[in-house]
Formats: sequence, C-alpha cells, structure tokens
Amino acid sequence: MDAKILMTLEYPKIINRLTAHASTSLGKAVTESLQPVTELEDVKLLLQATEEAYAADRLKGSAPFGGVADISAPLHRARIGGTLNPQELLDIASTSRGGRRVKKHIEIIDEEHPIPMLKALSEGISEHKSLEDAIFACIDEQAEVLDSASSELGAIRRELRTGESRIREKLEAMIRSSSVQKMLQDAIITLRNDRYVIPVKQEYRSSFGGLVHDQSGSGATLFIEPEAIVAMNNRLREMKAAEQREIEKILQKLTAHAAEYVEDLLVNLDLLGQLDFAFAKARLAHVMKATQPRMNDRGFLKLKRGRHPLIDRDKVVPLDVELGNQFTAIIVTGPNTGGKTVSLKTIGLLSLMAMSGLFVPAEDGSQLCVFDAIYADIGDEQSIEQSLSTFSSHLTNIIRILNAMTSKSLVLLDELGAGTDPAEGSALAIAILEHIHALGSRIVATTHYSELKAYAYNRKGVINASMEFDIASLSPTYRLLVGVPGRSNAFAIAERLGLQRPIIDHARGEVSEEDLRVENMIASLEENRLSAESERQSAESLRLQMEKLRAKHEEERQRFEEQKEKLLLKAKEEAREAVAKAKREAEEIIAELRKLAMEEGASVKEHKLIEARRKLDEAMPEQPSAKRKGNAAGKPQKIEAGDEVMVYSLNQKGLVVDIHGTDATVQLGIMKMKVALNDMELVKTKAPEKAVQPKAAASLTRTRDDHVRMELDLRGENLEEAIMEVDRFLDESFLSGFGQVYIIHGKGTGVLRTGIQQYLRRHSHVKSFRNGNYGEGGIGVTVAELN
Repeated sequence: MDAKILMTLEYPKIINRLTAHASTSLGKAVTESLQPVTELEDVKLLLQATEEAYAADRLKGSAPFGGVADISAPLHRARIGGTLNPQELLDIASTSRGGRRVKKHIEIIDEEHPIPMLKALSEGISEHKSLEDAIFACIDEQAEVLDSASSELGAIRRELRTGESRIREKLEAMIRSSSVQKMLQDAIITLRNDRYVIPVKQEYRSSFGGLVHDQSGSGATLFIEPEAIVAMNNRLREMKAAEQREIEKILQKLTAHAAEYVEDLLVNLDLLGQLDFAFAKARLAHVMKATQPRMNDRGFLKLKRGRHPLIDRDKVVPLDVELGNQFTAIIVTGPNTGGKTVSLKTIGLLSLMAMSGLFVPAEDGSQLCVFDAIYADIGDEQSIEQSLSTFSSHLTNIIRILNAMTSKSLVLLDELGAGTDPAEGSALAIAILEHIHALGSRIVATTHYSELKAYAYNRKGVINASMEFDIASLSPTYRLLVGVPGRSNAFAIAERLGLQRPIIDHARGEVSEEDLRVENMIASLEENRLSAESERQSAESLRLQMEKLRAKHEEERQRFEEQKEKLLLKAKEEAREAVAKAKREAEEIIAELRKLAMEEGASVKEHKLIEARRKLDEAMPEQPSAKRKGNAAGKPQKIEAGDEVMVYSLNQKGLVVDIHGTDATVQLGIMKMKVALNDMELVKTKAPEKAVQPKAAASLTRTRDDHVRMELDLRGENLEEAIMEVDRFLDESFLSGFGQVYIIHGKGTGVLRTGIQQYLRRHSHVKSFRNGNYGEGGIGVTVAELN
C-alpha cells in the first residue's frame, strides 16, 4: 500500500494508538510494522485473532505479559559463545517465566470459551523451568549475583567482608587517636581506587607515612593510605579479583545453559509478540467501542453508523453508506465545511483498519471489502518547491492513480476538477469518473460542479449524495445523504443574512432555466426526503412503543406463570398432605387387620375383609371431579336374579340371589347381604338357564365358575398384602371345590415364599403343601392340597 496514501488517510495515527496498547516491546514491534493485507483469507484470520483476544479480554482481562522482554540480542550472543551479564540472564529467565504465564492464562480461558487461534499460538510456547530456576537461584531481582550461586563465591565474599571490617576497625582506631586527629582534615574513612584512605592535611604529609592516592581540588587535603593497612588493602584487592573470576565462571555456566534453548526461546519471542499484538487490537477495540466487520472481496461495503476513529465519539456524526451493490460510484456534492472530506477519510480509513485485522467503530452488521489497493487524492497538496498549482498537484496524483488502479481498487477523490475553469474542470471530472467507472473500480468523489449531479443522475451504477445543510441555522449537520444531490443554498443563505430582496431576485434571473429546474428538483427531493425521514421516525417511535407493550405483556405473562406455579405447588402440597393422612389411616386399618389375624388364628373371613376395604375406601381423599355413575337418582333398572352387579357402597361385585321390592339379596363371596337397588348397577345379565338341580339355600358349597381360577400370582406384592390375597383365594377355591391350587410367589429373596408357607401351615382349608415340581415352577410356586 502506498505510504503517501496511508499518510493521507491518517493510518499511521491509528497504528500509534494501537502501539500504545501493546504491553511488550515485542508487540510494539509487530504493531509498528502492521500494513493492510490484500488477501481475504488472511484478513479473516487476523480478525479472528482479534475477536478471540476481545472475548478473552472480556472474560479474564488482558494476558499477563509482565516480565517479557526482547531478549533476541542476548540469545544471539549466547549462541556464538559470548558471556551474558547478570541483567541479560535475568531478562531471559523473566521472559521464559512470562511466556509460561501467558500460556497458562490462555489455556484457562480456552476451557471456558474456545479461542482456537490463540490456543494454537500459545501451545507453540516452549517451557524451560529448569533454566529459569538455575538463573533465579544465582541472580537476584537487582541483577546481582547471589552469594549462594556457588560455595566458592560464598567463601570469597565472607573473607571480603571480614577483611573490610578489619580495615575499618584499624582506621577508626587511628582517627580516634589524638595525635592523628590534628593531622586529619575530617575524621572520616573513604575510598580511592578501591582502597581505603583517610583525608590528611597537606602540611602533615611529611610526618604522616603511607601512600597518596588522591588530593582535593584545592590541594589542601591528601587522601593517604596508611602503611599499617597497605598489606590489608592488597589482600582485599586480591579477594575482589578472585570474586570477579568466580562470578565470571558462574555467568559462563548460566550462559551455556541458556544457549541450549536459543532456538526455542527465539520462537517464544515471535509467538509472544503475536499474542501481544492480538491483545493490543482487542484493547483498542474496547477503547473505540468498535465491532467486527463482515469481510468480502466482491467490492461491496456497507457502513452502519460508522465513525471516524480520530474524532471525539461524542462529537462525530455517524456515517451510513453503501457502495458496490446497486451502484459502484457515489458523487457527493454540497457546500464547504459540510463534512465531505471527513466522509471520504472515514470510508478509506475504516477499510484500511479492517484490512489490517482491526475492529472498526461502526454498528454490528457493517460490511467492508478487501481491496487490492486504496487510492486517495484528498486535500490541498500544492507544492511551492515544484511550482505546481492546486489543479496541477491534484491532477498529478490522479494520473498516478489512473495508471495503478484495477477493477478491485477503491478510489477516493476530493474536489474533483477543482482549481481550474469550471466548464473545463467539470468536463474533465466527468471524463475521469467515466474512465474509472468503466474499469469497475469503486469510487467516492466530492465536487462542487452541478454538471456532475446530472451525470450521476443519468449514469447507471452512479448515484448522487450530499451533505445535509440546515437552512434554519445556516450550518451543516455533517450527515451524508445518499440519493439526494446537494444544493448550493446560496440564495437562501443570502436571504437569511439580510441581503435585499431585489438583489436576490435579480440574481435568480441570471441563473439559467435549466439550472433552476435542477435546483427545484433537488428541493423537491429534499422535501420528500424530510417527509420520509419524519415518517420513518414516526414508524420507529411506534415500533419502540410496540416493543415496550410486548415487554410489558411478556412480564405479565411471566408473572402469571409464576403465580400459576405457586398455586400448583400449593395444590400439590395439599394433595400430599391428604395422601399422607389417608396413608396414616390405612396403616391403622392394616394394624387392626393384623390384630384380627392374631386373635382369630389367621382366619379372617371375607365379610371382615369387605368391611376393612370399605374403611380404606372411606380413607381415600375425595376427588372433586369424579362423579359416581350408576342409579343414584333411583332410575329403574331391570335387574333379575342371577345377574352380576356392582355394589357401590362396598365397591364389590356380586350375584343377585333374589329381589324383594326395592331391595335385593346379593351373594358377595361367601356372604349374602340385602342391598338397595339404587346402590347397585347391572354389570352382566345371567347366562341362559340350564337344567340344574336346585341347591339348598343354607349350603356353603358353590360350583366352579369363570371368576375363580386354580392359581394365584403374587409376584411383586409385599407379605401383608399377599397373606390377605391368599386367604381370600383359599376361601373361594374351597367353596369352588378345588382339590389343589397353585400359589405363584417367585424365587426372589425367599421372604414371600417363607411367609406364605408359614401361613398355609395354620390355615384350616389346607391339608398339605409343597414346592412346585420341575415344569410347575420349582421353588417359585407353592402347590397346596385342600381339604
């Protein structure tokens, strides 16, 4: 991309802002070299990285790049055998540790919110904790080699401290001596050339022995090393030289360790720079309130409330523009200072930002195109040195653009044709626009020439646009209106400012009839636009009202659902309490049955069971929606002796034995009862009579019928319920004359089988019992022989 055009569109200012958000020198280097990309897939990858960093920054904050530095130079010196100083080694360890932290940070975010691109970058960061530990064990945070770096260094430094302490003690004893104090300029101990000295007055030089190492500027003071400590200072210097040799050995060892990982660490630097670059783009997007644009390479762009990123967000007027679908060229007309140039720069700069992988300050749903190049001729670029006029300067730029552009380029031209004769300038502007349009490039051009309004009106694929101007306040609104050509507004402004009416009328007469028609047409379009805008605002207001009503209705619906849920919970709780009460009463009845079984030797007869069942039925909670069917209203039913009926009060089926007026005698099991006809319902009429011998009324024996079977299946029952069922089954089988019956209880744990067989031992109708044979069910069946 042409550097001059990037400068014209203020792209470097965006790069400076982006660089300020980079956390490391590595990231800053990447941002400073950022250029727009011209391949769609590459741009999508850049934007994806920005989107992932944006999400990561929102979830967990920025990645921890603290401690990361550009260590490429020390790494290259280590690779060729140079010895690194403590600060360089400390930077290597800090950068390695910082890389591990960044890697861990991204891994944590990826588990919660997938960020595949950043995760892939972070996975390439190699970890070298052993190197970090080795360096941190030898060098402290102030880049000083620690005493613990080696045992030899520790011993040397202990001897150094001891030697310095002895020298100071010796000198302090000397300066406290009265004979020496009178010869001293000050009673202090100081250093000269790394040797301990004391300040002696010049006149006492001959009487004070020792070596002179320095003197004051005035010459009145000599810094003398007394003879008594010369040997001690010499030893101290020897030990310091030994200290430096040991430190050099330690640094060489650590450098050799770092040299083993030079290639890995250089790769880490590149990856950390890319990650810092991604997070810098995310932070810039947060600051600018920017969004991710949809990208294409079809030459289509659509900005929704796009803002120039370098203008105060509270002052800039948003831009709505679409290019490359129904029309490929926009001709913007209107007065100066109306915002035409800002609109051109906004389109160009946002396109460059998107092509660089940056989010743009526009609403969601905005689309931008990846152009092969963006060309711009904007502003007054008159060159005094080259003696070029404004027209010549602009034309030189345009010629360069025409020679370089392609059908996939975006061309931005400001004040096209200005600076020369209006007639020639407008004709040249139309010819240039026609050439660019024929090539297929996307064009946005601004002009003052009214001839270009007519060109845009008559040319397919070209559309007029203008910057809105408020006549009432005589000021521009800076809004771009696509589809409406600009008006000169000169007469209206003159009239508002107080120019005499006759002068204005005379001026109108000087304007050609064709120009007046054009102005009237524009005025009509403007009036229609304002009317449509008013209707749009009214529709928007209605839409907002409907949204509020919908939200209110939704809130009421949710409130109703919550109330319904509460009522359901209350009803369920009441039902639970009713069931619990019924269960308690049932438990009492079962306990009473157990008591009866104990008292009567497990021979509770059917009439007692019927009475117990009635009590259970009464204990059940009432169902308000259930209505008893039958003859409650006393409707006559044709019930005859031998019919099967349902007795409602007992909830039992029985056979009608005889009928007496409104009552009937009903056989219920082994018992006969008198029941009212309106308390029963016909279930099945009697079968056709067969020739049978009359039975005695008092006999307890009855023939076999379809209602009694020779087997009883108790699988799944508990023991108490099973005993009751067995007792009823044995009574009915005995009355039916069965000699042998089968009780199926299953194998299971054996509890049911054991309990039933114990009960059979005591039962009066049972002669004997046994487990089932092979083919009868084995131990899962008990076969009982009846009396």
